[in-house]
Amino acid sequence: MSSGNFKQDVYAQLARVGKALGHANRLELLEFVAQGPRSVEDLANMARLSVANASKHLQELRRAGLVRARKEGLRVYYEVAGPDVVDLLAALREVAETRLAEVDQLLRTYVNARDDLEPIPGTELLKRAKMGLVTVLDVRPPEEYAAGHLPGAINVPAGEIAKHLKQLPKGREVIAYCRGPYCLMSVDAVTLLRQKGFKARRLENGFPEWKAAGLPVES
Repeated sequence: MSSGNFKQDVYAQLARVGKALGHANRLELLEFVAQGPRSVEDLANMARLSVANASKHLQELRRAGLVRARKEGLRVYYEVAGPDVVDLLAALREVAETRLAEVDQLLRTYVNARDDLEPIPGTELLKRAKMGLVTVLDVRPPEEYAAGHLPGAINVPAGEIAKHLKQLPKGREVIAYCRGPYCLMSVDAVTLLRQKGFKARRLENGFPEWKAAGLPVES
């Protein structure tokens, strides 16, 4: 309901988006739906939530315009509303990493301590992939790969890499990517590949950020 005060009214609407982002579970769910459409049941399992709790969080995101929903039979599927939502999450990450020492410490502990090499930016990866200089490795689950992936990427889920090392030519650098900059599956993949003698690095961001940047996608 309008109060008659333009600034108060518009800021109240902006606050709806801020409120929807103000929960760790909802931020994680946004990362998952940014990979492609997912059912409430799948999202609940991925986020380790009850179906009722996951549904509640998703409805909050939908009311704020951050996700879309569609029904197929008895199941409801959610997906991110658009690339602007991915950009919003990237901006949130950038501010938090710059302003919160706790975020920096978490990154140092869980990412930088295990992989101190600079991740490769998307535009550089695209250029090197076109020249045939790298093997691009998508370590997400097959259904996320099927929904969309980087051009020419090979899909080997993180937990199965050890079984499929022969698929990867040792003469080329392997660039692994997953759901986003806080997804540790690519960190695990790079660690294992280096142990097995491969030259390997991570993509700077994940599939949603690549797609939001307007870079080519296959599905």
